[in-house]
Amino acid sequence: MSIPTITETRQYLTFKLGDEVFAVDVANVREIFDFITVTSMPRAPDYMRGVINLRGSVVPVIDMRLKFGMTKTEKTVHTCIVVVDVALDNDTVVLGAIADSVQEVIELEPDQIESTPKIGTTLNNDFIKGMGKRDSRFIMILDIDKVFSADEQQAVINASLGRG
Repeated sequence: MSIPTITETRQYLTFKLGDEVFAVDVANVREIFDFITVTSMPRAPDYMRGVINLRGSVVPVIDMRLKFGMTKTEKTVHTCIVVVDVALDNDTVVLGAIADSVQEVIELEPDQIESTPKIGTTLNNDFIKGMGKRDSRFIMILDIDKVFSADEQQAVINASLGRG
């Protein structure tokens, strides 16, 4: 069963966290670059690795593995930072998301995306738009605006501004 809110073919950037493949709409992606030094911030949430200087702007960097309950991302030759735009209230916030590796940009038709399975009431998977099907594998399509709650986004912003 396809998702009613996805009605047209869209492009997604795929990336790996561990053995799992995730995707984010390319419209939210600003750029991708190799892992660089991240300045730690005191009293930041565990999943916030720190901040980077992106052409004069302070950008918070999130370890997506930690955010999703996995082990901390270890730096390899494939580790990268995906810079994304995230909606917060009526504003757009720029965040860096650490991924084990970036895979490719793919196109998915609406009929290639299924609803996220509902597993009881204790698992919050609202941040997953759907499950893309490609070949014999599933790709978790993230709703990047919902990966972080408003409180979590504000905590990340405050920490990056030194207001922790």
